[in-house]
Amino acid sequence: MRTTFIAKSAEVERKWLVIDAADKNLGRLSSEIASILRGKKKPIFTPFIDTGDYVIVINCEKVVVTGKKLTNKVYRHHTGWTGGLKETSLEKMLATKPEEVIRLAVKGMLPKNALGRKMLKKLHVYAGPEHKHEAQKPEVYNFEG
Repeated sequence: MRTTFIAKSAEVERKWLVIDAADKNLGRLSSEIASILRGKKKPIFTPFIDTGDYVIVINCEKVVVTGKKLTNKVYRHHTGWTGGLKETSLEKMLATKPEEVIRLAVKGMLPKNALGRKMLKKLHVYAGPEHKHEAQKPEVYNFEG
């Protein structure tokens, strides 16, 4: 009788990957990052264990969107006070906090539970070409998208 393989969280080997977001489509980039963070591309993938790798995203200020998303896409959050709904367009968000655009896009593609929050902590996003994770010897990750 065969048994189903289940990865153990202590035995998972995690790599550090660098992704250059310059001239990449926001949605396609985010889905690829979410897939890496979950570990879906690994043969040891187990849905309820965090088997993913660490991801470093650089040049996120140069990410591309299609259509009228720059003006029409709106990010909303509530302050908790009466009438405290705040709205920010994608254009303004890319100008002020480009890291947050990618982080929120990837967050929406991860599981909405404690495991998803744990996976999101492995994402490191930087607006420019520099990052502070050289000590981890990250590998460059290329994909078409």
